[in-house]
Amino acid sequence: MNHWVEISQAQLVANLHATRAAAGDHVDVLAVIKADAYGHDATLCAPVIAAAGVSWLGVTDAEEGAAVRTALGENTTRIMVMSGMKAADAPMMFAHRLTPVVWTSEHIAALEAAAQAANQPIAVHVEVDTGMARQGAPTGIALRDLLAQLAASQWVICEGIMTHLCCSEVAGARTTATAQQRFTEVLRDVAAAGLHPAWVHIGNSSALDEGTTMTWISEQAGKLNARALVRTGLAVYGYCLPIEGESGHPHLQPALQHVMIWKASILNVRQIDPGTSVGYGATFTAQRKMTLALLGAGYADGFRREASSGIGDGWVIIDGQRAPIVGRVSMNLTIVDVSAIPTVTTGTEAILLGSGVTAEDHARWANTIPYEILCGVRGHRVLV
Repeated sequence: MNHWVEISQAQLVANLHATRAAAGDHVDVLAVIKADAYGHDATLCAPVIAAAGVSWLGVTDAEEGAAVRTALGENTTRIMVMSGMKAADAPMMFAHRLTPVVWTSEHIAALEAAAQAANQPIAVHVEVDTGMARQGAPTGIALRDLLAQLAASQWVICEGIMTHLCCSEVAGARTTATAQQRFTEVLRDVAAAGLHPAWVHIGNSSALDEGTTMTWISEQAGKLNARALVRTGLAVYGYCLPIEGESGHPHLQPALQHVMIWKASILNVRQIDPGTSVGYGATFTAQRKMTLALLGAGYADGFRREASSGIGDGWVIIDGQRAPIVGRVSMNLTIVDVSAIPTVTTGTEAILLGSGVTAEDHARWANTIPYEILCGVRGHRVLV
């Protein structure tokens, strides 16, 4: 194969230990492996995470949850379906021992019907919208009606209450303060409904990195005799968004290690003379004699076209040195300048993403975020 992705088991486990240490003794960790473990291959990562002692995993939907359950085999690890469900998904929740996140009466009704058919109750986590307008029950009357429906149900058990923050990487964000105020009122409604959730959660990787939100949610959970949970996603794979705001500083990011290493083989090495144009559109013309290397990966494989010279001016790492991209990134091929790396030959490995060239670098070239870069990498994965 011309390119491949190596997933470091040791660095994945090290990140899990780091997130647990940052969370502290009073907060449990849910490792988010949705979107195929942020492009790292959920079926490879899930068994490693479970073996490291993490008791919760988070997936996108029932289908992804089923695949992860199969990869885990006979295992007590809990799997939370985080991005909603259709009525038709309800039987899968029982068949694969999944825990759905719910926020509508239709969710509960579908689960009640499936629970009766299976003759077993099901635990759910109720998501509340505290300001993101994405998913979750609206606060106020709509939420109180939903809680009453759960309190009356013989089959659907409210095991958790949760919400999500839109600006958790911003220290002192007004949106976070507003969400916390609303969530405090939500927890009062939960208690008034006679519900006794075991878990309360609001934070993600950035909230854990920023720090103050986790202290707050631990206190709120304690008022309900519940445990706080943090849903760590990006941090599991070695990245965190920068903490913004003068009062903020990272608590977790310095301890993280990048889990994904994306490599490609050099398919060809050639010398060119001054005046030679390189790649589609002849956007680069050599001003000197150069040695170029051809890599077997391009934008169809997730190596973004914005990394082309003259746009993002990206690079790869070969033998520990930067090799700048020359011309435009093609569909399955990329050309780099190796004039300063005389050891390069056909078959030499280049690091497209990893040590010396991170997802943040790629995101900067492409004017996006590390999440999109990691999720967009294609190719065979291998656990190392």
